[in-house]
Amino acid sequence: MNIGEIALRAGVSRSTVSYALSGKRPVSEETRRRVKQVVDELGYRPSASARALANGRTSTLGLVFPPAGNHYTGMQLDFIGSVVEAAAARDHDLLLSPSGVDSDRSFQRLLGERRVDGAILMEIRLEDDRVDHLTSVDFPFVAIGRTAHPERGWWAGLDHTALVEACVHHLADLGHRRVAFVNRPEQLLRTGYESARRGLEGFTEAAAERGLTARTYCCDDDAASGRACLQRILHDDPATTALVTLNEAALGGLYRGLAEAGRQVPHDFSVTGVVAARWAETVTPQLTAADVPAAELGRLAVDLLMERLDNPGTSPRNHLLVPPISLRGSTGPGPTAL
Repeated sequence: MNIGEIALRAGVSRSTVSYALSGKRPVSEETRRRVKQVVDELGYRPSASARALANGRTSTLGLVFPPAGNHYTGMQLDFIGSVVEAAAARDHDLLLSPSGVDSDRSFQRLLGERRVDGAILMEIRLEDDRVDHLTSVDFPFVAIGRTAHPERGWWAGLDHTALVEACVHHLADLGHRRVAFVNRPEQLLRTGYESARRGLEGFTEAAAERGLTARTYCCDDDAASGRACLQRILHDDPATTALVTLNEAALGGLYRGLAEAGRQVPHDFSVTGVVAARWAETVTPQLTAADVPAAELGRLAVDLLMERLDNPGTSPRNHLLVPPISLRGSTGPGPTAL
């Protein structure tokens, strides 16, 4: 079914049907009703490409979300799902592009063919060429995360520095003096992955402020790597009594490594970190954590992008979230507090 068939049945021109559907030019109320009646009878739905030609919008948003490693972690899938749901609530479709840099063909197709009205970028780096490219070509986008120059763009993100600092202070307040930090994979830290770099900064500064003996570790995004990382921690300093982690994918392995080493959580080893609540609640005992609000971040990103699309020229806006630590069962008094 197409506009030509509707025009024939309604006894009007194709252009009149187009104007009646798009509202770009006035038509009489009688003509509009006649066209609408035919459209309803035929169950006509304009194609996305036709809508784009008519009003310049595709009603489709792009999500540029490369996997941080060789697979998506559970938390990354939570973020993807949150953006899909938020876009659907705004009556928009979502096109996922697993692009890492602005030279990727998928990324270039997304922009060059104008398949989407705007884009949401994830897996942000402090120096991110995708952000630089989209800014240079004035393509509307919003980032989930902050670059090294957050004042320049539209974004929603977590204050990983403050959140990791809060975890360290929580452990220090409990009397722990020897702590470890389990970060994301080394490659991500080396390439400037925002949460990994800012989380490390928060851990280092807070540990120094509280006078703690602290060690930092990179860990791949899987349980086996978490188990191996925990073994390294106890090998390097057997007196370590607590850790902070950003790596939710390694969490199960960290717990397994502690159990194999005969360390009971939280009686003689405490664990805390920054992970989504549903992952914090999958381990036993449940993880005391700054819960990552994936659903809220997805909604904020979509809301910001729609605001930018609807109001071109508006000054950049952003949201920096600092969720409180949810006290569960994985932290307890350290040796100096007993």
